[in-house]
Amino acid sequence: MAVLPASSLFLLYVGVFLLAALACFVSVTRLHHITDADTRRGLWALLLTSGGWAAAHVGFLVSPTTALKLGWYTLGLVLGLAAVGAWLYFCSAYTGRTYHRNPTYRRLAIAVYVALVAVKITNPLHHEYFTTTAVATPFPHLSVYTGALHWTAMGLSYALAFVGYFMLLELFTQIDLDTRALFGLVGITGLPVVLDLVGYTTPYLIDITYEPLGVAVFAVGVAFIYIDQFEAIQLAAERDTPVIALDADNYIRDTNRAARTLFPELDGAERLSLETTLPRIADCLDSDTTILKIQQEGSTRYYRVTETPYGTVTSGLGRTIVLTDVTDRERYREELERQNERLEQFASLVSHDLRNPLSVATGRFELLREEMALSEENDNVAAVERALDRMDDLIDQILTLAREGQPVEQWDAVLLSSIANKSWEMVETDTAELRVDDDMTFKADPVRVQRLLENLFRNALDHGDPDVTVTVGALPDRPGFYVSDDGPGIPEEDRDSVFEPEYTTRKEGTGFGLAIVAEMVTAHGWTIQVTESETGGARFEILGVESME
Repeated sequence: MAVLPASSLFLLYVGVFLLAALACFVSVTRLHHITDADTRRGLWALLLTSGGWAAAHVGFLVSPTTALKLGWYTLGLVLGLAAVGAWLYFCSAYTGRTYHRNPTYRRLAIAVYVALVAVKITNPLHHEYFTTTAVATPFPHLSVYTGALHWTAMGLSYALAFVGYFMLLELFTQIDLDTRALFGLVGITGLPVVLDLVGYTTPYLIDITYEPLGVAVFAVGVAFIYIDQFEAIQLAAERDTPVIALDADNYIRDTNRAARTLFPELDGAERLSLETTLPRIADCLDSDTTILKIQQEGSTRYYRVTETPYGTVTSGLGRTIVLTDVTDRERYREELERQNERLEQFASLVSHDLRNPLSVATGRFELLREEMALSEENDNVAAVERALDRMDDLIDQILTLAREGQPVEQWDAVLLSSIANKSWEMVETDTAELRVDDDMTFKADPVRVQRLLENLFRNALDHGDPDVTVTVGALPDRPGFYVSDDGPGIPEEDRDSVFEPEYTTRKEGTGFGLAIVAEMVTAHGWTIQVTESETGGARFEILGVESME
């Protein structure tokens, strides 16, 4: 068996660790392809610490003096320990666990890390971690003899590292996608342990830590070769839903069991185009409609079809198609649409059937008043005229109440000050004053918001003095806005009932004004509450508004 010359073997060691460091550092530039932020941060830290660890090995080998060699070796120990933490962070994030975000685990990890680093960097004082001696074989280098503290720290590090391996292997065995490639990469990552044992027990390898080599292979494999499978497996692990993985040419690369159960034609469809195998899904992705209706076991089910490209910056790496069951939501939406349609039909029918006799009654009343020369100051005439006007108002309010409760479909940017002033112009305000404080821009249906404000303004004017002051503004501590006045206010015991239809404190009121406000608020998905303003008047707060600032 041929043996390499000492100089060639030395260059081989330096070259291999230098290549490992470069592989780790270069792979960092590819991490923008990884969608999940925590996974990206964990792998970023793992590559930097492992790359620095391998670079420290190079420094240890090529440094000309013992002091420099010891400095590089100690730096390698510190970075190697940090790599264990980065490895656990990455494994926890990638497998969908939350250990890396647990404050207790974080504090414990920092405490252990600081304690072990202190032991390592103070080794020149106690020499319990390692000692060194110069040797000439297989090439001149500084041989390290490890002490009891080293084995304690090494045992803890390996135990923690194997926790990460367990998390990954558990994921790979549970996911129905093809995980063989990543399974192999993880296995290669752990192989340097064998080299560590050979170096410690035999003269064939020098006694140095070889783990950075395994991490370098893992990094290159994930970042440059298997990144699409890397993301597809993580995505599939997050949900027990059908998943279809496509390559850059839109050909089916992999599917999970849930997808094959839902679409039996996917069985054996690898390397076939999505358009040929599942044209309905392909059409769904190319259209504005993301809901797919499927007849399944005698009933109709609905799936929302979404796609996630591999990587967030560049394209061409393929994508993952996920079908999320939204049957309950779609059935509720369809039922709500049917109810709204029936309600509007009923309101229109009622208003039509009431308006005809009301118009007849109004016309005949006018003729009767002319024939009998009745004065408008006559109490009976005034009472009948008020009743007819009230009936007309009630018909309008019932129709508005039915229509304004339908969910908002068209959302636009709305500037509070602008819509408030526009609404104020549509109301007879006399000597009243409008103030706008703390402006905001939010998403809403501008037409309905204008009607909402008009009704709140009329409510303040109807119940306050002619010179009432109405204030509109953004809420300072919550997402929403308010309308307040300096009028008499609303008693606390009545605040829960003011939005009920027909609730009114005015004899001539219909009681539908605030009920319509509540319907328009609900249609946006917001909530409304009544409190007391700073001046003792009424204050209406609309909450849950999505700000655009």
